[in-house]
Amino acid sequence: MQRTISPIDGSVFVERPLATPAEIDAALNRAVEAQRAWAHVPLADRMAIARKFVDAMEAKADAIGVELTWQMGRPVRYTPNEIRRGFAERARFMIDAAPEALADHAVAPKAGFTRFIRKTPLGTVFVIAPWNYPYLTAVNSVVPSIVAGNAVVLKHSAQTPLCAERFADAWHEAGLPEGVFQFLHLSHGDVERVIGDARVDHVVFTGSVAGGHTVQAAASKRFIGATLELGGKDPAYVRADANMDDAVENLVDGAMFNSGQSCCGIERIYAHADVFDTFVERAVALTKTYVLGNPLDAATTLGPMVRTNAAEFVRAQVKEAVAQGARRHLNWEDQPGTAYLGPEILTSVDHSMRVMTEETFGPVVGIMRVASDDEAIALMNDSAYGLTAAIWTQDQDAALRIGDRISTGTWFMNRCDYLDPALAWTGVKDTGRGCSLSTLGYDSLTRLKSFHLRSI
Repeated sequence: MQRTISPIDGSVFVERPLATPAEIDAALNRAVEAQRAWAHVPLADRMAIARKFVDAMEAKADAIGVELTWQMGRPVRYTPNEIRRGFAERARFMIDAAPEALADHAVAPKAGFTRFIRKTPLGTVFVIAPWNYPYLTAVNSVVPSIVAGNAVVLKHSAQTPLCAERFADAWHEAGLPEGVFQFLHLSHGDVERVIGDARVDHVVFTGSVAGGHTVQAAASKRFIGATLELGGKDPAYVRADANMDDAVENLVDGAMFNSGQSCCGIERIYAHADVFDTFVERAVALTKTYVLGNPLDAATTLGPMVRTNAAEFVRAQVKEAVAQGARRHLNWEDQPGTAYLGPEILTSVDHSMRVMTEETFGPVVGIMRVASDDEAIALMNDSAYGLTAAIWTQDQDAALRIGDRISTGTWFMNRCDYLDPALAWTGVKDTGRGCSLSTLGYDSLTRLKSFHLRSI
């Protein structure tokens, strides 16, 4: 039995039985059979059903938001927007991008021949989704996989199992043929066995680095691809010419929103010496306006972390940094032994401290003073991760010049903690490999097939 403990009050919010071996076998058989027919449904019809799916999800955004708050703790004032904003934006972009992304690739004309390259569906895509943005992360692969003609089997986090069920409800309402989308509640061992099953043709995993290694090891026994989005320790650089109002507002939000539980959230900031004191002072003042409390209360802007042990991990990281010389600026009244953790800003930090090098995944950010662009670049690159990085400046040429030297998947100027669906979402180093979103996101969900036709 799989139990979801709500971080709001420690109660069991939902229980679900794990799939049996027979149920797993039946689901994979259904996926294979359904996909054979689905692949031959015209693209325009597949797109139409996908649009109905998005409409069905949007219609239930408020109800989905409340149950999402109970499952993972984000304040209810924000959770419906995961569906109305990012989810809908990404899904509709990927649907609309399909004709271009999936179009045949023509080659140079040759007398007596018809030649082209076609993108054909892989078969069954196994999606393993996380709890922190359970709809946003899953939609990146679920919608384009199905639009491309694949079947999808979704395994959602044990913390957010109802998200998989809401996906299934909406696909059913949209008229998707039975078996094209399915979900399974699985143990870790069963996840590995599904990856190793010959009926699975691709794996998409979002989660920890350790989890990514496990997925890759399981996939490596077969000749299938794995798209992996793993950890992050995303940096930002505030140059001397930055717009301070904009930098403070966006970077505090980028560090603290969702209690800092975002793969592309800001976890470390480097501020130029000319603006360091001003930036810190104003960032602290803004963070003090957050309201930590019950996420079901409309006034709450910062809810509990997902689990008590996650909050304890962050507490330990902060305590260790302070023991090494870091300065706390907020000293929020804490509630040890619970998932409720107040935000914190640290200065007098350096890269000898875990809080500046290891993923925190909580409402804590360290801010370091730097004297030059070169120093900022060196520190931003001093990381095992590379998902996003950001700069605040009014000099676009400088942003481009510095961005070329940063090892990252996405480089932002005057923005952070956002996925533009028109751009490839990808990472380097321990952040993983592969690409989702943009027209290029369809590449890993299809295989190439060359047509070489000779006329007699």
